[in-house]
Amino acid sequence: MKKSKFARESIVTMTELVLPNDTNTLNNMMGGRMMHLMDIVSAISAQKHCNRVVVTASVDNVSFTHPIKLGNVVTLNAKVTRAFNSSMEVHIEVWAEDIPNNVKIKSNEAFFTFVAVDQLGNPIDVPELVPETPEEQEFYNGALRRRQLRLILAGRMKPEEASELKSIFNLPIVK
Repeated sequence: MKKSKFARESIVTMTELVLPNDTNTLNNMMGGRMMHLMDIVSAISAQKHCNRVVVTASVDNVSFTHPIKLGNVVTLNAKVTRAFNSSMEVHIEVWAEDIPNNVKIKSNEAFFTFVAVDQLGNPIDVPELVPETPEEQEFYNGALRRRQLRLILAGRMKPEEASELKSIFNLPIVK
């Protein structure tokens, strides 16, 4: 039987200062650098949940809604939203802060999926996640739909097998 853990046990906050080497020619943080930081903070969150080595399995859509400028302070918050057999979904929020001007904006957010692996790289079971707050419950409830959509887009599930997405695809559920 799998042990359970609370979502709050996987919270990770990472803060970075945007330096010239992190920026493009417009003095905005490069998207690849942001993705790198998001991967690190979410991997640490997943590791805290399962106490195992994890590998990135998928990255959902990442939209860069507001540029992050040279000299901004970037804060990334990550937390596991749901655990399945060997995989975990992690939600990341990215905040950019212009401290001298006292301005803080949410730059982007995304869901990353990680798989826990053993010493040989084989998937291994992870603890179940217990949501406590209404927000955690909402993320938890939506995680199965997001997972099924990821599997469909990866060609690993047929749309008619996605019980949680029936209304989106307007297809009968195969049992």
